[in-house]
Amino acid sequence: MKPKEAGSLFSSLYDPLTAPLEELGLRELRRKTLRGVRGNVLELGVGTGKNFPLYPPSVERLVGMDPDEAMPRRAEQRAGKASFPVEAVEADAEELPFEDESFDAVTATLVFCTIPDPARALREARRVLTRGGQLRLLEHVRMERRPAAWTQKKATPVWKRLAGGCHLDRDTLSLVCRAGFEVDLVERHLDGLVLVIFARKDHATP
Repeated sequence: MKPKEAGSLFSSLYDPLTAPLEELGLRELRRKTLRGVRGNVLELGVGTGKNFPLYPPSVERLVGMDPDEAMPRRAEQRAGKASFPVEAVEADAEELPFEDESFDAVTATLVFCTIPDPARALREARRVLTRGGQLRLLEHVRMERRPAAWTQKKATPVWKRLAGGCHLDRDTLSLVCRAGFEVDLVERHLDGLVLVIFARKDHATP
């Protein structure tokens, strides 16, 4: 199967495959991650636009970015129902096609597990944020308990091939800190498997 065909197939299956998780609480975790964001917002890995109805009314405009060309097309189908203007863009998180300090918030839900270079993507997110701008992440991560972390590490090589490059063993919170963000809140769910992270770009540093 060609890459474009695989991407189209994945985008068409994404919503039905994740529907059971949505009913089990994923939707509410996504809503919690997005609460309070405002102004001009960039969403990394917008997928099919499932977050659009979960954003608060304080959002003025949203740019939804995804490297899979099929995903922004599907996101546009939901954009018309949003209460704010939405633009869907095909681009990589490691090389954002935006000016410095052009967004009030950057969001991502279950995305940094698959980005090939998450450290670079976080530096790019920080670059495009205004000073004091918010970073909001919902991510599954490497667990703190050593037996669980060991299992995640061993399973990742196979899982990546089955799940579009998804890593089970990333320490995303440490990557956020090393990228220069100030972390304001970390909520741990499912025994630390899933994190809600609220961080920001410091006012004092470019």
